[in-house]
Amino acid sequence: MKTELSQRLGIEHAIFGFTPFPAVAAAISRAGGLGVLGAVRYGAADDLARDLDWLDAHTEGRPYGLDVVMPAKKVEGVSVAEIEAMIPEGHRQFVKDTLAQHRVPELGPGEESGWRITGWLEEVARAQLDVAFDHPLKLLANALGSPPADVIQRAHDKGLLVAALAGSARHARHHQEAGIDIVVAQGYEAGGHTGEITTMVLTPEVVGAVDPLPVLAAGGIGTGEQIAAGLALGAQGVWLGSIWLTTREAKLGSPALLRKLLDAGSGDTVRSRALTGKPARQLRTRWTEAWDDPASPDPLPMPLQGLLVAEAVSRIQQYEVEPLLGTPVGQIVGQLNAVRPVQAVFDDLTRGFERAITRVNRIAGRD
Repeated sequence: MKTELSQRLGIEHAIFGFTPFPAVAAAISRAGGLGVLGAVRYGAADDLARDLDWLDAHTEGRPYGLDVVMPAKKVEGVSVAEIEAMIPEGHRQFVKDTLAQHRVPELGPGEESGWRITGWLEEVARAQLDVAFDHPLKLLANALGSPPADVIQRAHDKGLLVAALAGSARHARHHQEAGIDIVVAQGYEAGGHTGEITTMVLTPEVVGAVDPLPVLAAGGIGTGEQIAAGLALGAQGVWLGSIWLTTREAKLGSPALLRKLLDAGSGDTVRSRALTGKPARQLRTRWTEAWDDPASPDPLPMPLQGLLVAEAVSRIQQYEVEPLLGTPVGQIVGQLNAVRPVQAVFDDLTRGFERAITRVNRIAGRD
């Protein structure tokens, strides 16, 4: 699965694996792809520095990348406390009532919210980059559009390629104009923040819109056959996230959540604003259903919604309250039926890719 982009980055397979877990990112890189560590869960730059040091020691010299969250619109001179003060009391009461309805325990004395929203703030992302640029990264990705111009320039000065996610051809063209190097065409099927255009339609639209920039196909891709389809549509690689959630190296920290992922079908996800304020695909739960009920208050815009629900999400996760327990995940969750090491996932992807190429060659009369 080699393309011009994979050869440029020095990876064996054109598979870019996004994950919040350093052990998964390292295993992806060792298997011949490019592991991309998500930074949004790191509230302190020192914690990120520790895990990047670990990656340096466990990738066997293979390349890896980092994904940060830098909002397109910067809010100057506003503290987290001032932002929290904008949250209506009615929304706070709705959260309290929903948690009480499901008997979710309070956090214990001295326990902090483990689900951090501070990673969505630009000043936090910039502090993360100050640390990250001291490490041998090969790729910097931004999940909320193009990074600021000075960040792109700084990354280029360090020899990094810069990627940005796009949900439409219009967004992709904006990224190209901003000077990024790779566009990730993330379709409707994907986990996390996603638009309304499916991967099959979006990928060739983005390829045509930003030519000659390389494009990665994302959303609903979890087999080698689907990778072959993405490359056939003009992509130079694929961006995979959900498929790694049930790997042995992932540290979900919740047996109940792992069971829910393994039991879920492709129809058990929903695009909801319940988590961050922007539409994000995640497991359908009583929590998402509560927020999506027409009688409930509308979710707040980012970052207010994330600040509002941060402690609630931590309590749900810590006490494994199954009816409310969920996570961002794509429709590919229906194929996540077993816990396997990352290398086994790669082996299946390459075998499936070979089957697809053999099948197409047979159809084309080239066998």
